[in-house]
Amino acid sequence: MSFHYPNGKKYVQPAQQMAIKKTRMKDLTYSNRGMTLEDDLNETNDFYLQTAQAVIHKKPTPVQIVNVDYPKRSAAVIKEAYFKQASTTDYNGVYKGKYLDFEAKETKNRQSFPLKNFHKHQIKHMKQVLDQGGIAFVILRFSATEEVYLLEAEHLLVFWKRMENGGRKSVTKLEIEEFGHYIPLGFRPRIDYIKIIDELYGLN
Repeated sequence: MSFHYPNGKKYVQPAQQMAIKKTRMKDLTYSNRGMTLEDDLNETNDFYLQTAQAVIHKKPTPVQIVNVDYPKRSAAVIKEAYFKQASTTDYNGVYKGKYLDFEAKETKNRQSFPLKNFHKHQIKHMKQVLDQGGIAFVILRFSATEEVYLLEAEHLLVFWKRMENGGRKSVTKLEIEEFGHYIPLGFRPRIDYIKIIDELYGLN
């Protein structure tokens, strides 16, 4: 069975990626680092769930099946499928009666975070969440320095609007440090963003 991304590129399973890149482990690629961020957040959310602090999950990626084989009448084998572009953000859930919705991104850049990492429909979705009284934000990681920040969607919307009006196409590191909230990496949980939410919204 083969999976393809919306751009037609074939999806390679993580096990295959590891075999292909086994000799280059010291030179981690951008995509591998992205998976690490996802793993860290999934571990964090599992910890929140196990300790009854919050119920937050990663949204499943929608898949479009285009080729199915029926070797037996009682079984079907998917031969080819495509990952459809998600229409919202990566994660959502509930914490102390509040709806949380957020996106997780990272960059190799040291001094800025490119806004091209986000899609217009994600920005629209976060604004809709805010309009309904929910809590929306993004978790940003600078992979070169392993620095992680929480940036509220309210600020991201301002930077996005600036870009649409002809301004810079990225958020500077200094702006993220000023308007965002640094999250020190821990053991369990790895990325304790709930602590930041407590401080911002007085939920502790």
